[in-house]
Amino acid sequence: MRIGVDAGGTFTDFIVLQDDGLLQSFKLRSNPRDPASVILSGIQQAAGASKPSVVHGSTVATNALLERKGARTAFVTTAGFEDLIQIGRQNRPDLYSLTPGPRRSLVEPTLCFGVAERAYFDGTIVKRPTAAEMKRLRLALQRAGVESIAICFLHSYQNPDNEVFVAEALQGLAYLCCSHDISPEFREYERSTTTVINAYVGPLMDRYLRALEQGKIPISIMQSNGGFISSAEARRHAVRTVLSGPAGGVVGAIEMARLSGFQRVMGFDMGGTSTDVSLSDGEPRHTTETTIDGFPIRVPMLDIHTVGAGGGSIARVDEGGLLRVGPQSAGSDPGPACYGSGDLATVTDAHVVLGRIESQQLLGGAMTIDVDRANAAVDLVAKGLGVDRTAAAAGIIRVANANMERAIRVVSVERGYDPYDFALVAFGGCGGLHACEIAAELGIPNVIVPRYAGALSALGMLMADNVRDYAAGALHRRDLEKSFAVLERQARKTMPGAELHRSADLRYAGQSYELNVQWNAADPGTPFHVAHKQLYGYSTPERAIEIVTIRVRAKIRVQKPRLANLVPDRTSQPKLRRVYVDAKWRKVPVWQRGQITTAQQGPALVLDYGSTTLMPAGWQFRLDKLGNLIASL
Repeated sequence: MRIGVDAGGTFTDFIVLQDDGLLQSFKLRSNPRDPASVILSGIQQAAGASKPSVVHGSTVATNALLERKGARTAFVTTAGFEDLIQIGRQNRPDLYSLTPGPRRSLVEPTLCFGVAERAYFDGTIVKRPTAAEMKRLRLALQRAGVESIAICFLHSYQNPDNEVFVAEALQGLAYLCCSHDISPEFREYERSTTTVINAYVGPLMDRYLRALEQGKIPISIMQSNGGFISSAEARRHAVRTVLSGPAGGVVGAIEMARLSGFQRVMGFDMGGTSTDVSLSDGEPRHTTETTIDGFPIRVPMLDIHTVGAGGGSIARVDEGGLLRVGPQSAGSDPGPACYGSGDLATVTDAHVVLGRIESQQLLGGAMTIDVDRANAAVDLVAKGLGVDRTAAAAGIIRVANANMERAIRVVSVERGYDPYDFALVAFGGCGGLHACEIAAELGIPNVIVPRYAGALSALGMLMADNVRDYAAGALHRRDLEKSFAVLERQARKTMPGAELHRSADLRYAGQSYELNVQWNAADPGTPFHVAHKQLYGYSTPERAIEIVTIRVRAKIRVQKPRLANLVPDRTSQPKLRRVYVDAKWRKVPVWQRGQITTAQQGPALVLDYGSTTLMPAGWQFRLDKLGNLIASL
């Protein structure tokens, strides 16, 4: 038995692959104060006395970073560079602000320590720290009461000897991580912030995983790069899990679309707190640098763009009388007003008001919806806008759609892709309610709502492979084949029998940033020129190129779950419900997914255990043999 677990902001999703190959899915309400208890309860519910293997998408690192609830962290760096993470880059997030706020940091200035050491750009060690200095540093860290320590020296990506020496001297004092292990790449600021984030969230991740392991069940953790690693490695490299759950969704969306005959897809994962969008042109797109809440992170991960728009996004009227939706979320506690505890209107409450979600609809009737409470919450917004309840609810949906449309444009139009050439794969609890309207606005002709759409991220974790990334700085190095061989030896030692794939980060001489392309030793430039033209609209093959970083990806493929064909339900017919769709109230058929045996026309609703799909007028929809819902405009 294998179990995929995706811990979201509102619900925790479980997908269970039984010994006989059948899949079962269910949801439990998340508990942000004790997420491990929910996961252990779900595993017990699914597995009973058996001992399954589990792949888990964790939000512990993400939430600790966003909520500033990480460990008390110290930053140890080269003497004279103690202010590195406070100074950062010269980028201004608010270009026209006359009174910009101070740069936030995860480390207090008094917890930044300098060490008298130095390495040149080529890795030559010219000054080594002394044992006496290490004694003084250890004593200072003890007095400061730190829980974790991030060590990052200049040019340690070329030669880590000094970092290793300091780490050995501080061993046993606190949770330790070194930049040469976390992010062995040049650019000291990004390398430092990545290492600091790892130290900041690492102790929490360590305690969380140890709590999960009390159940004596093997647990692997989904990485941001679309593969999973062991829980032991996730303790050391917690920063690699900051997009853990969304990465599972990307893998699941690509695999399910491929089974339905679609290769070029955009993933649209709308959950309770946020929406994650991604683009796959045959293969998932990766990046080596992203920013989470203003902090740059430089580790390989899937290229996912996130916006604060989900089913729990709170609607409000601002000081200027304009309607705003998100990024604040009601989360799982208190949750949307219709869940029975909250009082603020959310996107989910707007759908309830518009008749798209009824009282016994969620989780197959296991969760009752409080329609009156949803109406009262939306009435408060309507009063602030000076409109009726229906207009306010429809406005909430339009504003949320606009936020998500912008996110899709970021991963498509702004990167040289035409949305028309892709199918939109909608999943998550709310994805299907918005997908067709958004697709129509963006000119996307096909929408896929996969089977198990409400728990597709958890299913994607069962479809993911065991993946580990290795990197080394390559600037000023001539022996690249030797450097690749070193990385490959590391990969074979850690992951025997893995497939190894080479790539490199290249740029034109004089440029500040790089593109990652597959490595071609005979002609490294051509893949780079092609990628540069795709992204920026031009290439200049006559210019010299620089090889900045080399990478090796080790992959052990996992057998994918075989999805059984959906058995159609020919014994029942859809019911009619009064729903607000296409700017008016009308009676529309409400289908259970299995009831769809022939092509149908919108407007309509399609219900599943964990999700609902809205089909506006003009859309045709059908099921393929696996039960994936295919809609075309």
